[in-house]
Amino acid sequence: MIHFVLGGARSGKSKYAEQQVQTLASKLNKAAVYIATATAIDVEMGKRIKQHQSDRGDSWQLMECPLALAQMLTDLDNNNVYLLDCLTLWLNNQLYAVHEASNVQQGKHLQTEIDNLMVSLSSVKTELIIVSNEIGLGVVPMGESTRLYVDYCGWLNQKVAGLADKVTLVTAGIPLNIKNSHECQDDD
Repeated sequence: MIHFVLGGARSGKSKYAEQQVQTLASKLNKAAVYIATATAIDVEMGKRIKQHQSDRGDSWQLMECPLALAQMLTDLDNNNVYLLDCLTLWLNNQLYAVHEASNVQQGKHLQTEIDNLMVSLSSVKTELIIVSNEIGLGVVPMGESTRLYVDYCGWLNQKVAGLADKVTLVTAGIPLNIKNSHECQDDD
């Protein structure tokens, strides 16, 4: 089961996703595993990472995966419930890995990595909650590289939402269920 959690910056999406993982892990008597994509590229980001770790406490196992996410997902253990936080940081890491390439080459790289990720996600057989930023609600960015990043974030989110069993949008700390493939649907 894949549950996709979207929200803006400081919307409460990570906290909500963490609560969902802990509840599910407890219910299924499984371990909670945090797949972190963030990298401490500067002092402030290092502080954010430490704060996230402190907020979670010691009950989580940690797997760090800033780039090779598609490969990691193929080896997930069904005895765990996983939280992948977050796709937009992973995509940023992918873009930074080819930052000296042309925008066309960057776009090809991002598309290849997204395609590989989608193949891996489609074969996941365990409980996985994925967090991503919904950044497409703002203004169109001024710079070409930033527009490239925003475009690919949107396309990535669309693909993951299409594949996910459940999608939740979190805004102002309030979760809104926008897709649930497991709910009964009326034919009326």
